[in-house]
Amino acid sequence: MKRRSFLKVVGGVTGGMAMGVAPALVSEAEAAAAPSGTMPLRPLGRTGFKVSVVGFSAFGLMHQDQEQSNTHVKAAFDKGLNYYDVAPAYDNGKCEDKLGVALQNLKRSEYFLACKTKKRDKAGAREELERSLQRLKTDHFDVYQMHHLVKPDEVKTALGEGGALETFLKAKEEGKIRAIGFSAHSTKAALAALRGFAFDTVMFPVSYVEYYTRDFAREVLALAKEKGAAVLSIKTINSGAWPQGAERTRKWWYRPLETQEDINLAYRWTLSLPGLVMGFPPAWMDLQAKAIEAGLAYRPATEADALKLQAMAKDCGSIFKREDEMAAAGGHAPSVYPEHPHERCPGEWA
Repeated sequence: MKRRSFLKVVGGVTGGMAMGVAPALVSEAEAAAAPSGTMPLRPLGRTGFKVSVVGFSAFGLMHQDQEQSNTHVKAAFDKGLNYYDVAPAYDNGKCEDKLGVALQNLKRSEYFLACKTKKRDKAGAREELERSLQRLKTDHFDVYQMHHLVKPDEVKTALGEGGALETFLKAKEEGKIRAIGFSAHSTKAALAALRGFAFDTVMFPVSYVEYYTRDFAREVLALAKEKGAAVLSIKTINSGAWPQGAERTRKWWYRPLETQEDINLAYRWTLSLPGLVMGFPPAWMDLQAKAIEAGLAYRPATEADALKLQAMAKDCGSIFKREDEMAAAGGHAPSVYPEHPHERCPGEWA
């Protein structure tokens, strides 16, 4: 396929290709020559940190006891992963407790620790911050984030007078926070946050399915690049909604990729997007292990990779379409999926 034709294909037809958000693809020869076998590190935007291209989703510790948690955390670190993410919403704080114990086996200066709060007010954010610091047995978070922004009104509250941002800024002065970020599940909320404050990091659902089926994440990637914010991909190996009648191999609200080959492919493509620093797997330790292997096997994505993923995305259903449209219209609809975790436990599920 000629390059002009290829770019037309991967650019999509819904609204055109937003400037600066196409995957940076290389030739087969360049990809084959790329080094592999060690975990790549990338600058985390303007923070001065260098972090692994695969993040550890501590939500997966909900399936593990403490001894197993200790093993998984140390094994990930030994393979080059240096960024651990958690939130009080994950299994009602139990994941924070488990991660806090497990991290005692590592030197605090050798890993980056990220946490979140769903509180939008100053007092509530302070209470959660202090409790999370205690649970994680640390005196600071390298990245602290506003968790699961969906509606623009939430952003307005959090960034306004008496909002959570006041706690974030004060805590940064106190040395309890080094960088400030947010996670969002709707385009409208993410854009409002990026325009409202100079956030250091953005966690957003970036996957080949959503990107190729409806351009989801393009606007966020473009604005994050303009603002100098690092993008962290969640739902990295999402392969769409479960088809009606399909056997569900996991009790999970979307269908993840399962084979090492497909997971490697998804990570290569995602990490080829501009400003994309890191990808997180779903909350399962076997998929976390496969994500780590994808990082170790990383090479730049090629045109053939992009075309394969575009074909794979063709019949996959979006898992964010309705929520994104309702947020854009000023409301917030319940999920169309009965197993959507937000209906069971508040929080963002990787």
